[in-house]
Amino acid sequence: MRKDRDRGSTGRSRKTSVDDIDSVLVRPFMVSAGRTIPLVDGLRYETMVQATPAALSAPLHYEHRQAAQLCQRAQSVAEIAAALLVPIGVAKVIVGDLVSAGHAAVREPAGEVQIDVLERIRDLVRQL
Repeated sequence: MRKDRDRGSTGRSRKTSVDDIDSVLVRPFMVSAGRTIPLVDGLRYETMVQATPAALSAPLHYEHRQAAQLCQRAQSVAEIAAALLVPIGVAKVIVGDLVSAGHAAVREPAGEVQIDVLERIRDLVRQL
């Protein structure tokens, strides 16, 4: 037996109002067109993204436009995900789309830890 969650106390179907539209959940796979792998390799949480000024006038999908507006000042992939309210994987797909279309550039943050330092730390931890 099916339960209808949209029934009010009168038993009638509740109509969706304009106010409810903002609370409608869009599935992440709809935003990324079902893709889970970004078009650009190596995007990490801390990767900084800077949109080009031309991105604001480009014909972009809703989430891509939001990301382009947000990234007029450099933002990390994690900040983009939080601002757009999407999972990090979806944010990576959006950023990858912007970069591959020439609407944004990415760079790693300054002060990145070197691999040899991480390997030394790993070796020291193993010795414990």
